[in-house]
Amino acid sequence: MNKEYWEQRYTNQETGWDIGSSSTPLKEYIEQLENKNLKILIPGAGNGHEVSLLHELGFNQVYILDIAKQPLDRFKINNPTFPIDHILHQDFFELQITFDLIIEQTFFCALPPLLRPDYAKKMYESLNDSGKLVGVLFDFPLTEKGPPFGGSKTEYHTYFTPYFQVNTMEKCYNSIKPRQGNELFVIFEKQIKTLL
Repeated sequence: MNKEYWEQRYTNQETGWDIGSSSTPLKEYIEQLENKNLKILIPGAGNGHEVSLLHELGFNQVYILDIAKQPLDRFKINNPTFPIDHILHQDFFELQITFDLIIEQTFFCALPPLLRPDYAKKMYESLNDSGKLVGVLFDFPLTEKGPPFGGSKTEYHTYFTPYFQVNTMEKCYNSIKPRQGNELFVIFEKQIKTLL
Protein backbone atom coordinates (compact mmCIF):
# COMPACT_ATOMS: atom_id res chain seq x y z
CA MET A 1 0.00 0.00 0.00
CA ASN A 2 2.23 2.72 -1.34
CA LYS A 3 1.57 6.18 -2.73
CA GLU A 4 0.25 4.78 -6.04
CA TYR A 5 -2.20 2.51 -4.20
CA TRP A 6 -3.76 5.45 -2.33
CA GLU A 7 -3.84 7.70 -5.39
CA GLN A 8 -5.72 4.94 -7.21
CA ARG A 9 -8.23 4.65 -4.34
CA TYR A 10 -9.01 8.36 -4.68
CA THR A 11 -9.13 8.18 -8.49
CA ASN A 12 -11.64 5.30 -8.25
CA GLN A 13 -13.54 7.04 -5.42
CA GLU A 14 -12.94 4.00 -3.19
CA THR A 15 -12.89 6.07 0.00
CA GLY A 16 -15.34 4.31 2.29
CA TRP A 17 -13.46 5.55 5.36
CA ASP A 18 -14.42 9.15 4.52
CA ILE A 19 -17.73 9.88 6.25
CA GLY A 20 -17.93 13.39 4.78
CA SER A 21 -17.41 15.22 8.06
CA SER A 22 -15.41 15.02 11.27
CA SER A 23 -16.14 11.81 13.20
CA THR A 24 -18.16 12.40 16.38
CA PRO A 25 -15.55 11.17 18.91
CA LEU A 26 -12.89 13.45 17.42
CA LYS A 27 -15.25 16.38 16.89
CA GLU A 28 -16.25 16.34 20.56
CA TYR A 29 -12.62 16.02 21.68
CA ILE A 30 -11.50 18.89 19.42
CA GLU A 31 -14.32 21.16 20.55
CA GLN A 32 -13.22 20.93 24.18
CA LEU A 33 -9.58 21.87 23.45
CA GLU A 34 -8.79 25.32 24.82
CA ASN A 35 -5.16 26.06 23.85
CA LYS A 36 -5.37 27.46 20.32
CA ASN A 37 -1.56 27.52 20.08
CA LEU A 38 -1.13 23.75 20.24
CA LYS A 39 0.96 22.45 17.37
CA ILE A 40 -1.26 19.71 15.93
CA LEU A 41 -0.78 17.09 13.20
CA ILE A 42 -3.35 14.86 11.55
CA PRO A 43 -1.45 12.25 9.51
CA GLY A 44 -3.05 10.21 6.76
CA ALA A 45 -5.78 12.83 6.91
CA GLY A 46 -7.26 12.35 3.46
CA ASN A 47 -9.82 15.10 2.88
CA GLY A 48 -8.99 16.51 6.30
CA HIS A 49 -12.39 17.09 7.89
CA GLU A 50 -10.85 17.30 11.39
CA VAL A 51 -8.18 19.68 10.07
CA SER A 52 -10.88 21.95 8.63
CA LEU A 53 -12.70 21.92 11.96
CA LEU A 54 -9.56 22.85 13.90
CA HIS A 55 -8.80 25.64 11.44
CA GLU A 56 -12.36 27.00 11.68
CA LEU A 57 -12.09 26.98 15.49
CA GLY A 58 -9.01 29.19 15.34
CA PHE A 59 -6.17 26.73 15.90
CA ASN A 60 -3.28 28.32 14.01
CA GLN A 61 -0.62 25.59 14.25
CA VAL A 62 -2.47 22.74 12.55
CA TYR A 63 -0.81 20.54 9.93
CA ILE A 64 -2.37 18.08 7.51
CA LEU A 65 -0.30 15.21 6.08
CA ASP A 66 -1.08 12.61 3.46
CA ILE A 67 0.92 10.46 1.07
CA ALA A 68 -1.72 10.98 -1.64
CA LYS A 69 -1.86 14.29 -3.50
CA GLN A 70 -5.49 14.27 -4.64
CA PRO A 71 -7.14 14.77 -1.24
CA LEU A 72 -4.64 17.50 -0.36
CA ASP A 73 -5.44 19.34 -3.60
CA ARG A 74 -9.14 19.09 -2.71
CA PHE A 75 -8.40 20.28 0.83
CA LYS A 76 -6.64 23.39 -0.54
CA ILE A 77 -9.68 24.27 -2.64
CA ASN A 78 -12.09 23.74 0.25
CA ASN A 79 -9.89 25.62 2.77
CA PRO A 80 -8.44 28.60 0.88
CA THR A 81 -7.27 30.40 4.06
CA PHE A 82 -5.33 27.39 5.40
CA PRO A 83 -1.54 28.00 5.44
CA ILE A 84 -0.02 26.31 2.40
CA ASP A 85 3.17 25.42 4.30
CA HIS A 86 1.06 23.42 6.77
CA ILE A 87 -0.05 21.05 3.99
CA LEU A 88 2.44 18.19 3.97
CA HIS A 89 2.44 15.87 0.96
CA GLN A 90 4.78 13.17 2.19
CA ASP A 91 5.25 9.82 3.87
CA PHE A 92 4.58 10.10 7.61
CA PHE A 93 7.59 7.90 8.36
CA GLU A 94 9.87 10.52 6.77
CA LEU A 95 8.45 13.39 8.84
CA GLN A 96 11.04 15.56 10.61
CA ILE A 97 8.75 17.93 12.59
CA THR A 98 7.49 17.53 16.16
CA PHE A 99 4.08 18.36 17.61
CA ASP A 100 2.21 18.83 20.88
CA LEU A 101 -0.75 16.74 19.71
CA ILE A 102 -1.22 14.17 16.97
CA ILE A 103 -4.77 13.14 16.12
CA GLU A 104 -5.31 9.61 14.85
CA GLN A 105 -8.19 9.14 12.41
CA THR A 106 -8.20 5.99 10.20
CA PHE A 107 -4.44 6.20 9.58
CA PHE A 108 -3.25 3.42 11.89
CA CYS A 109 -5.87 0.96 10.58
CA ALA A 110 -4.86 1.67 6.98
CA LEU A 111 -1.23 0.68 7.48
CA PRO A 112 -0.13 -2.91 6.94
CA PRO A 113 -0.08 -4.46 10.45
CA LEU A 114 3.66 -5.17 10.14
CA LEU A 115 4.21 -1.40 10.35
CA ARG A 116 2.42 -1.00 13.68
CA PRO A 117 5.56 -1.15 15.85
CA ASP A 118 7.17 1.43 13.53
CA TYR A 119 4.06 3.61 13.81
CA ALA A 120 4.25 3.64 17.63
CA LYS A 121 7.96 4.51 17.58
CA LYS A 122 7.52 7.24 14.95
CA MET A 123 4.62 8.74 16.90
CA TYR A 124 6.88 8.91 19.96
CA GLU A 125 9.61 10.61 17.94
CA SER A 126 7.12 13.05 16.37
CA LEU A 127 5.76 14.36 19.68
CA ASN A 128 7.25 17.01 21.93
CA ASP A 129 7.85 16.17 25.59
CA SER A 130 4.52 15.30 27.24
CA GLY A 131 2.87 15.41 23.81
CA LYS A 132 -0.25 13.35 23.22
CA LEU A 133 -1.47 10.93 20.58
CA VAL A 134 -5.27 11.06 20.65
CA GLY A 135 -7.84 9.44 18.45
CA VAL A 136 -9.78 6.38 17.47
CA LEU A 137 -8.55 2.83 16.87
CA PHE A 138 -10.72 0.05 15.52
CA ASP A 139 -11.72 -2.71 17.92
CA PHE A 140 -12.50 -5.82 15.90
CA PRO A 141 -10.48 -8.95 15.10
CA LEU A 142 -7.32 -8.38 13.09
CA THR A 143 -7.85 -9.40 9.48
CA GLU A 144 -5.54 -9.91 6.52
CA LYS A 145 -8.19 -8.36 4.28
CA GLY A 146 -7.85 -4.64 4.63
CA PRO A 147 -7.63 -1.79 4.96
CA PRO A 148 -9.11 -1.27 7.42
CA PHE A 149 -7.23 -3.80 9.52
CA GLY A 150 -8.64 -4.52 12.95
CA GLY A 151 -6.97 -5.03 16.30
CA SER A 152 -7.56 -5.24 20.02
CA LYS A 153 -6.73 -3.50 23.29
CA THR A 154 -4.22 -6.22 24.16
CA GLU A 155 -2.42 -5.85 20.84
CA TYR A 156 -2.38 -2.06 21.03
CA HIS A 157 -0.89 -2.13 24.54
CA THR A 158 2.10 -4.09 23.21
CA TYR A 159 2.87 -1.36 20.67
CA PHE A 160 2.25 1.75 22.71
CA THR A 161 3.19 1.05 26.34
CA PRO A 162 6.96 1.10 25.64
CA TYR A 163 6.60 4.75 24.57
CA PHE A 164 3.41 6.12 26.10
CA GLN A 165 1.38 6.28 29.25
CA VAL A 166 -2.06 4.97 28.33
CA ASN A 167 -4.40 7.55 29.85
CA THR A 168 -7.50 6.32 28.01
CA MET A 169 -8.35 3.29 25.88
CA GLU A 170 -12.08 2.77 26.08
CA LYS A 171 -14.99 1.89 23.82
CA CYS A 172 -16.37 4.98 22.13
CA TYR A 173 -19.82 5.89 23.43
CA ASN A 174 -20.39 8.36 20.58
CA SER A 175 -19.37 6.49 17.43
CA ILE A 176 -21.36 7.03 14.27
CA LYS A 177 -23.93 4.27 13.76
CA PRO A 178 -21.95 2.10 11.27
CA ARG A 179 -18.97 2.01 13.66
CA GLN A 180 -20.80 1.54 16.96
CA GLY A 181 -19.12 -1.06 19.16
CA ASN A 182 -16.04 -1.17 16.90
CA GLU A 183 -14.07 1.88 18.04
CA LEU A 184 -11.75 2.64 20.95
CA PHE A 185 -11.06 6.21 21.97
CA VAL A 186 -7.42 6.56 23.02
CA ILE A 187 -5.29 9.15 24.75
CA PHE A 188 -1.59 8.23 24.90
CA GLU A 189 0.85 10.60 26.60
CA LYS A 190 4.51 10.53 25.63
CA GLN A 191 6.74 9.16 28.36
CA ILE A 192 9.84 11.22 29.12
CA LYS A 193 12.48 8.56 29.32
CA THR A 194 15.54 7.28 27.56
CA LEU A 195 14.72 4.45 25.16
CA LEU A 196 17.16 1.61 24.71
